[in-house]
Amino acid sequence: MLPPSVGSNMVSLAYKRRKFMTNITNYKHPSLLGMNVVDGLFDSFFVDFPRHLKQTTQGYPVADIYSDDDGNTVMEFALAGFSREELNIDIKPDKRSITVSANTNTEDDGPVQRRIARRSFTKTYTNYDNNLDLTNTSAHYENGLLTVTVPQRAEMQPLSISIS
Repeated sequence: MLPPSVGSNMVSLAYKRRKFMTNITNYKHPSLLGMNVVDGLFDSFFVDFPRHLKQTTQGYPVADIYSDDDGNTVMEFALAGFSREELNIDIKPDKRSITVSANTNTEDDGPVQRRIARRSFTKTYTNYDNNLDLTNTSAHYENGLLTVTVPQRAEMQPLSISIS
């Protein structure tokens, strides 16, 4: 006969109709100082990691990033309620990054319930592959949709150098 507990699992064997049946029950010892709460936090983070990653990478403003037929990277931002003057696009070719930011001056209109978010934001996208020509970036803003187009860098053609 097996001991009633092995490690942290309780194992009980029952003999029923000449067949062995195994029941394994997860048994957790009560912890001191509420450590099971901390364990629960870590368990929920690592078990549901894709959900946490999705929560941290999605947000305001909503953006679509895709490549067009010419190989250009196109970023479209839904920015309803902003004017061109409130939007800034900063390009740092040495860091290979594009930063889109907006500044808003919120005025107190009294007890008005707003459904369209108009808050300041900063989004930075980094070109780790270094395959985009950031200096030829173009931007277009129309009807609340900011479109930033970054062309792909031309591939370097092989050349021969004459020796003198």
